[in-house]
Amino acid sequence: MKGVILAGGTGTRLYPLTASINKHMLPVGKYPMIMHGIARLKQAGIRDILIVVGKQHAWAMLHLLGSGEQYGVTITYRVQETSGGIADALRLARGFVGDGNVTVLLGDNIFTHSLESAVHRFEQEQLGAKVFLKKVADPSRFGVPTLMNERIHSIEEKPVIPQSDFAVTGIYMYSSSVFSIIDTLSPSERGELEITDINNVYISQSQLDYECIEGEWIDAGTHQSLSRAQAMATDMQLENILTKPVRQIEQEVMTNS
Repeated sequence: MKGVILAGGTGTRLYPLTASINKHMLPVGKYPMIMHGIARLKQAGIRDILIVVGKQHAWAMLHLLGSGEQYGVTITYRVQETSGGIADALRLARGFVGDGNVTVLLGDNIFTHSLESAVHRFEQEQLGAKVFLKKVADPSRFGVPTLMNERIHSIEEKPVIPQSDFAVTGIYMYSSSVFSIIDTLSPSERGELEITDINNVYISQSQLDYECIEGEWIDAGTHQSLSRAQAMATDMQLENILTKPVRQIEQEVMTNS
């Protein structure tokens, strides 16, 4: 299993914090946001990681993370030239993933749930895809599943009237078949290739499974949710997972802020 962290985009919802910095490098607790995703992948036994980043911030991300050696992982980078949606960013991982399976994280998702057991189950089950759900107070901000007979019947992106109080989080597992599905997608009304469209294809093929996330989960892509994520992460000790001293991490956050 390989890992992909999608860390592109313009971060417009977090402006002006993102006027000169990639939002995934903003501090969340003691660490840059991107390090939370790296830690969760490493915790799950995934040490071969691709980061997809926009070209305007590629150098800063490389300067911060390097090869990943100091964190006990191997990091590869791909540059997303234009913002074409989550599925468009994932398409850049085709050569990296090859014929295997991949865990995909949106870089602004901060969570405490361990993915280790889910990775093992996905490798054994040989399904096409798995999504992770979380009950939220404001599901209309997210992709929302309709659940029937313990299965996901459909997923609607940012519905006006949500069919459940669950959100599809920015945590996904896919087989390599995901890239063939991306090739068939057309841009949505907002001109992007949508991850929800990928998941709905897998639903139509009876190839989508789901799990509910335990513990905390926050999409830290707005000022309000970033504040909540920072409060939640204040006492997180990612150095128990990452091998780099926290003092050095803090110095780099200050340098790149």
